[in-house]
Amino acid sequence: MNTDFSDDFLIKGKFSIKKTSTKYEGKLTKEEGAQILIQEKEKLRELQEKLYADGSKSLLVVLQAMDAAGKDSMIEHVFGGVNPQGCNVTSFKTPSSKEYSHDFLWRHYLALPQKGMIGIFNRSHYESVLVCKVHPEYNLSEKTWNSVKDFDAKFWENRYESIRNFEKHLTQNGTTIVKIFLNVSKDEQKERLLDRINEQEKNWKFSSADLPERALFDQYMECYETAINETSKDYAPWYVLPADNKWFARMAAIQIIIDVLEKMDLKYPKLSEEEKKNLQDSKNILESE
Repeated sequence: MNTDFSDDFLIKGKFSIKKTSTKYEGKLTKEEGAQILIQEKEKLRELQEKLYADGSKSLLVVLQAMDAAGKDSMIEHVFGGVNPQGCNVTSFKTPSSKEYSHDFLWRHYLALPQKGMIGIFNRSHYESVLVCKVHPEYNLSEKTWNSVKDFDAKFWENRYESIRNFEKHLTQNGTTIVKIFLNVSKDEQKERLLDRINEQEKNWKFSSADLPERALFDQYMECYETAINETSKDYAPWYVLPADNKWFARMAAIQIIIDVLEKMDLKYPKLSEEEKKNLQDSKNILESE
């Protein structure tokens, strides 16, 4: 039985969201998946320590999904075992007035991981070609445009080009990018939203604002399909995970991240001969106490 899914959901060629399953349909059980996740978390912890020690590269993980697809819980379950000193999570909400006074990528530059770090974007610069494409009037807050009529095909092509250039620049300067879309079905989203209403301990997660956005589900799917096709490149690939089964999406995501870190050829720093001598001298002093 195949238990390594790190390459199964990489977007290669033309992506069609309607032809992509939201469910895991293999033979692996939830219990088996939970055991694999435990094992993989130890691997991720070791690789994150190596990334931190190496100090020459960084990893940016971009998570995108509809409401209730499991982004928050994925971060908790996948990254719960890493050293928090080597990992930063940024959740992007509606831009502030200060952020709107800059270009749409500005606030994302500020949140990028420094070398040796893992950065996680919970939502990201892609909101500018997702929610802002479904609601083009939001772009007017940038104060650069006069009317929604300005947001024509050329405008969106420029946005995709800006994103491609942004990501290419990052990869050319030491940041590896992994982009993950949690592909949840409309029916599964409905059940999870109902759970938030019916289960008291989950009430805080529910917002009535989720429902108007849910009504636009199909429009969002079209925007995701276009964005993924426009920006899935060798230097910044997209992975589309079936997210109706949270346990499977978490397991697949951690395997993808581990695979990417292993390919980064990370190394622990090598000591110079003088440093080795100082180390031995220090050992001798301590042992002679």
